[in-house]
Amino acid sequence: MSAKDFIQNAISTHDVVLFLKGTPQFPQCGFSGQVVQILDYLGAPYGSVNVLQSDELRQGIKEFSNWPTIPQLYVKGEFVGGCDIVREMFQAGELQTLLTEAGVPLKQSA
Repeated sequence: MSAKDFIQNAISTHDVVLFLKGTPQFPQCGFSGQVVQILDYLGAPYGSVNVLQSDELRQGIKEFSNWPTIPQLYVKGEFVGGCDIVREMFQAGELQTLLTEAGVPLKQSA
């Protein structure tokens, strides 16, 4: 399976998917850790993909989204953004609205 097919499958399989460096339990960079903390705080169920598994995957996600940095968050197949965008959306309440409108159950309404 090519990196593009793998990425497309992950986005299609999960309502919310985070491509990050490391895992949600052990993020390998601070930016990935921040997005994990936000999603965990909200209680949003999400799938995750460790881009450090392969160079092809790490480069592939950047090309797939046309976005140069990781982490990358997708909701219902749509690219939301990286750490700064996710953090700003969370602080403004926009991330919660986006997730709720997408039918993603949340535990926190912060």
